Amino acid sequence: MNRQGTPHACKLVPMSTITFDTLDATRKLRDAGFDEKQAETVVRVLADAQSGLVTREHFDAKFSVVEAKMDKLSWMLAAVLALAAANFAKQYF
Repeated sequence: MNRQGTPHACKLVPMSTITFDTLDATRKLRDAGFDEKQAETVVRVLADAQSGLVTREHFDAKFSVVEAKMDKLSWMLAAVLALAAANFAKQYF
């Protein structure tokens, strides 16, 4: 169920963990000439930037929910337009 109490069109899969070896990255930066503080700062920035990433599976699951809602809205719009056309025809023909 979503927040509005209606069921989702698909089952959401748990989000996978994106791993990032900070120790290895820091070591590689130090080997490339960065000092300790620079290497740690770069690695911290990269790790923070990755915290908002999603996996392809999670994206696909969320996207299929949006697609299902759009399909439902398309049918609702078609029904409203059909009723409006019928009402127009009834009044003027």
